[in-house]
Amino acid sequence: MDKANKKVETIAFYLPSLEGGGAERVVVNLISKFAENDFVIHLLLASAKGPYIREIPSKVRIFNFKASHLLFSLPKLIQYLKAEKPDVLISSLSHANIVAIVAKNISKDDAKLIIREDNTPSQERKNNHSLKVKLIPLLVKNYYPMADFVVAVSEGVKDDLVNFVKVPSEKVKVIYNPVISPELFEKAREPVDHPWFISKEHPVILGVGRLTKQKDFPTLLKAFALVRKEVDARLVILGEGKERQNLEKLAKELGISEYVWMPGFVDNPYKYMSKASVFVLSSIYEGLPTVLIEALALGVPVISTDCPSGPREVLEDGKYGKLVPVSDVEALKNAIIETLSSGNDLKDNCSLKEHLQRFTIDKVANEYIEICLKDEQNE
Repeated sequence: MDKANKKVETIAFYLPSLEGGGAERVVVNLISKFAENDFVIHLLLASAKGPYIREIPSKVRIFNFKASHLLFSLPKLIQYLKAEKPDVLISSLSHANIVAIVAKNISKDDAKLIIREDNTPSQERKNNHSLKVKLIPLLVKNYYPMADFVVAVSEGVKDDLVNFVKVPSEKVKVIYNPVISPELFEKAREPVDHPWFISKEHPVILGVGRLTKQKDFPTLLKAFALVRKEVDARLVILGEGKERQNLEKLAKELGISEYVWMPGFVDNPYKYMSKASVFVLSSIYEGLPTVLIEALALGVPVISTDCPSGPREVLEDGKYGKLVPVSDVEALKNAIIETLSSGNDLKDNCSLKEHLQRFTIDKVANEYIEICLKDEQNE
């Protein structure tokens, strides 16, 4: 793409923080790729904390709003827009997107606002019971149509935005997450010092994600308890969250505690992923599960719930991994045992490699650059 005559110079990314999560990982990947171009990149954080901060390129200017709550970053964001006048503002995560829209309207700034939606708002409303969480989809319905562009991370998310949120379809563009990079494979080659991965005496089942109700790790634990009646396997769950205590209690009740390891958030999940016997996504709902793409790219056999939305798109209707009904313990158990028995070697699958090209950082970053420069290209 010829950017010699581009008018867009400064692109700002807005996030609550850089705590470990899929959305944050995506933004870090995008920033790293954007920084290789001639753009001036600003990273706006309600609170500059989280393990991904050290991965931000040195040329990126970080604005720490030092807000104890995301909403309290609103005045600082308004002030930033008035003072710095970025050409493009890219926001991620529903609650941050709403703050970004309000800030732009109050500041009367003319920056092009692009918001990213990683989840399905209708499922967020359906599956969360707290008043605070249930309000977000309602605010989304009122505010999202005000954005210049809404990036949906899957076709399923786009359908939800158009049909549930009522965002005009011409404003919504599907851009998959930038997941696959050379760094992914480099990190996957690092050694793991845990005995379960070193001895390879027992098959290791791996789950990765925040310990939240959305990820439905209780179903994975229950399925694993049934698997152990037939296979002497081990289970590793990487991630941290509010459900840790409940999950540890459930593992104890199921009598599987000594066969389950939950180390919390890890800087490099890929070294574990590449050495797992099977990767399992047990979510109730998703937008586009980054970890499922990463596992596929590393050639690991995968199993996923057929949840809205993303897994069916990623796995091409089950072509590249097993799909099971949401919260179905018996079906998940059967899929795990079958996969452990038969395997599913994807490392040399040419059609899979072609399929995964849509999730590479280079391709995705170029698609974002295209919508950042859209007006200029149409002149």
